[in-house]
Amino acid sequence: MCCRHCGYIKAKQDPDEEKMQFQNGRGSRTYIHPHTYEDPNQAIRDFAKEIDASTIRIERVIGAGEFGEVCSGRLKLPSKREIYVAIKSLKAGYSEKQRRDFLSEASIMGQFDHPNIIRLEGVVTRCKPVMIITEYMENGSLDTFLKKHDGQFTVIQLLVGMMRGIASGMKYLSDMSYVHRDLAARNILVNSNLVCKVSDFGLSRVLEDDPEAAYTTRGGKIPIRWTAPEAIAYRKFTSASDIWSYGIVMWEVISYGERPYWEMSNQDVIKAIDEGYRLPAPMDCPVVLHQLMLDCWEKSRSERPKFGQIVNTLDKLIRNPNSLKELANSSIW
Repeated sequence: MCCRHCGYIKAKQDPDEEKMQFQNGRGSRTYIHPHTYEDPNQAIRDFAKEIDASTIRIERVIGAGEFGEVCSGRLKLPSKREIYVAIKSLKAGYSEKQRRDFLSEASIMGQFDHPNIIRLEGVVTRCKPVMIITEYMENGSLDTFLKKHDGQFTVIQLLVGMMRGIASGMKYLSDMSYVHRDLAARNILVNSNLVCKVSDFGLSRVLEDDPEAAYTTRGGKIPIRWTAPEAIAYRKFTSASDIWSYGIVMWEVISYGERPYWEMSNQDVIKAIDEGYRLPAPMDCPVVLHQLMLDCWEKSRSERPKFGQIVNTLDKLIRNPNSLKELANSSIW
């Protein structure tokens, strides 16, 4: 792919904020923000494969996104083999900016190649409707999946394996200097083999329609319950703020999709966190997992673990199930 030499990404969320240049290590790849392209269509050409619309068969509506319907269907590959896919369509009557914003997710996703990141199959841009085609995840979003199977995973290693997959995907993104900013169980997808994949790579505008997002004093919307204090207060989004969010995702997994901070208001959550409150261990949560969550929620960014360390820790726990036997004494009820 071309333009690798650019090496620029957005350091923070606001489009008018300073860009930061990252040096490429030998053999490493650095995420390139679509907004660094003068011609956004060039970003699509660089990072997403154009798919012939005649090879796509839409079967049923499975949801609605900000820009239009999300459907499941099939894609016929050049080998003539068919695969199941998810199809996001851009609804009619869109503006050029909406088209650009819609396709920017494909420009981002197309730069990633990892078993725990949702895979982009390609885009349809040469006819209408404009579409983004991704792999199909049979079990849908992680939060919905967990609520549906509340308490059913008696072997804790299954849940730890899910957490490990998410951490592995996030390590990959962090290594590419990509900051997700909206890591939450609702933005993780689960396939038929219970493999978890990070998704939702829309830019900041996606949060405008997120029911969990709230306006902050500095403007813009942020999903408060998942967001690190420095990101709420100063809009300082980094891999360390993604680590905080990851700790909340761990809590969601162990509590089978419980709402973080329950019915507390967003303002009460901000105040409680500032005063040192942290979510208690969910029911039947191993002590080591709650401690890892608490490590992710350190007030000082530099004190939080890196994703690579989290992957290593979870690998050790999976290899040594006895380490998961000691349960924390608190309950979420």
